[in-house]
Amino acid sequence: MKTQEQFQVLVANESHLSFAQIICDEMASSAKARGTGIAKRSPEYIQQKINEGKAVIAFSKDGIWAGFCYIETWSHGQYVANSGLIVAPAFRKGGLARAIKGKIFELSRKLYPEAKIFGLTTGLAVMKINSELGYEPVTYSELTQDEAFWAGCKSCVNYDILMSKERKNCLCTAMLYDPKDHYTPEETKKDFQQHSKLYERFMRIKKWKLLQPFLKKEKDENSKRKGLAGIFSFLFSL
Repeated sequence: MKTQEQFQVLVANESHLSFAQIICDEMASSAKARGTGIAKRSPEYIQQKINEGKAVIAFSKDGIWAGFCYIETWSHGQYVANSGLIVAPAFRKGGLARAIKGKIFELSRKLYPEAKIFGLTTGLAVMKINSELGYEPVTYSELTQDEAFWAGCKSCVNYDILMSKERKNCLCTAMLYDPKDHYTPEETKKDFQQHSKLYERFMRIKKWKLLQPFLKKEKDENSKRKGLAGIFSFLFSL
C-alpha cells in the first residue's frame, strides 16, 4: 500500500496543539534509544511552531498520531532547518519519514523561497531522504553561524565533541539545499546511491576518530579513580 494511502501528512494547525507533549516525549525517547543527542524542545515550543504554521504532522488512516517535523529559521531567514523529525515506533520503516520530509521541505520552499535549507544528522537513512530532495553534504562552515542555532546543541550528548572541534565538525553530517546553486534531486539521489557505502564507512571512521579523545580521557579517569581507591583501601587496612 502506498504511503499516501496509509497516512495523512498535513500542515499542522491549532487543532493539533494537544499532541505537543507526546511529540516531545517521543523525541526524547528516540534520542535515548539511539544514544545520540538532539536539541531538547518543550511542548510550548512545539505549540508555537504549530501556531505559526511552521510544522507538519502525520496521522494513520485510523487517526492515530504517527509523525512530526517543524521549521526553524536562522540568520534573519537566510537559513532554514527542518528539525525534530520524529516517527512513532509503530509506523517506522514504512516510508512515512520520507513523506514528512517531503512535505516539510515543500512548506519551507513555499514560506522561504530564497533561504538555504540545511540539516544535521547522524543517520544514513535521513541522508538518503535528503539526497532525494536535492540536499548535498557540506562542511559546517557552510551552515548558519547564528549563535542561537549552535546554542541549541548544548543539550546534545555530543556537545563537548562539537566544541572541542571549534564547531567545525561533530558526529552529525551537515547537508544543504541552496535554491540558487544546487544539483537536481535526480543528480543528488544518484550520487548518494553510488557512494552510499563510502558515506557509511566515512561516518563510522568519523565517529571512531572523534570519540577517541573522550574515550581515552574516560579511561584515564577510571584508572585514576581505581588507583586512588587502591591507595585508600591499603591505608585503611593498616
